[in-house]
Amino acid sequence: MANTERLYKIERLIRTRGVVSLARLLQELEVSRATLKRDLEYLRSRLGAPIEYDRDANGYRFAGGPPGVAGAAGSAATGARHELPGLWFDESELYSLLMAHQLLASLDEEGLLARHLQPLLARIHQLLGSGDGTAAGAALQQRVRIVSALKRPVPSRFFQRVAEALLQRRRLHLRYLTRGRRESGERDVSPQRLVHYRSTWYLDAWCHRVEGLRRFALDAIEDAAVLEHKARELSLAQVAEAMDAGYGIYAGGHGEHQRRWATLRFDRTAALWASREQWHAEQQGRWLDDGRYELRVPYAQETELVMDILRQGEQVEVLEPATLKRTVRSRLTAALALYD
Repeated sequence: MANTERLYKIERLIRTRGVVSLARLLQELEVSRATLKRDLEYLRSRLGAPIEYDRDANGYRFAGGPPGVAGAAGSAATGARHELPGLWFDESELYSLLMAHQLLASLDEEGLLARHLQPLLARIHQLLGSGDGTAAGAALQQRVRIVSALKRPVPSRFFQRVAEALLQRRRLHLRYLTRGRRESGERDVSPQRLVHYRSTWYLDAWCHRVEGLRRFALDAIEDAAVLEHKARELSLAQVAEAMDAGYGIYAGGHGEHQRRWATLRFDRTAALWASREQWHAEQQGRWLDDGRYELRVPYAQETELVMDILRQGEQVEVLEPATLKRTVRSRLTAALALYD
């Protein structure tokens, strides 16, 4: 029996029977006496369960019930007031949770997530409270630094409204800045899912203005209001098929943006790193005889793919398609002109 299941079973046996003998607990749990003692101590000291040993009844019960009475109503009532947490973690998992909390807090410029997660953080420190756990938890937060480069913060009020509409399955009215055209427009959308990508939050939603799925950057929202109208429901499989076919954050499948494949060749200096990177979930790669590495990735819109190619400088060459090759060449020529 797993540790989590065993702890729940101990608590449940005492709650339902009032008083449970050591022998009965050992029989039900099929563990050693030492293991049971450790479990009981963990429940008492780390999780706050009011379990005590009743010498007269020769068993364990919740504090507060009539002593020496098996199945006492008072004891059961006391136990009913104590609720074990829904999640259980060992010490290493708790340290991982501290890191996750730090990561989530770093994504939110105005502290929205940090504020909501503060009770969880306090509970984690409490669970680490024995021995040097608290000091270790504090040290981990000080010694682990998470850097989110080029992040675009989202105002808390917009994040909350988007999340509310998403979970309550209601429509949103947005005033949204389309950066490419430098235009702000009004639209109603039905939220489908939130996406966090490269330190930025996006909303995949059905846009009722264009009658299709679109992806909206939350930091480009200028105003948002949750509407009373129910959101249009789409299956998540349908959303994934439409929005995840492209490269990076740019979705595919919207008419003129059909999926194509790009073939890139990395020189021997960059080959080792490129062979270990995931550019796309469906990418295909192979080593060449001369030590170079060839990578094929699907894309719908070339915008982000071009940016990632340009970051590689002279260490990568676009082999195909010709349209992508011309775009990269044009961008490199324009950049070079700045230094001539």
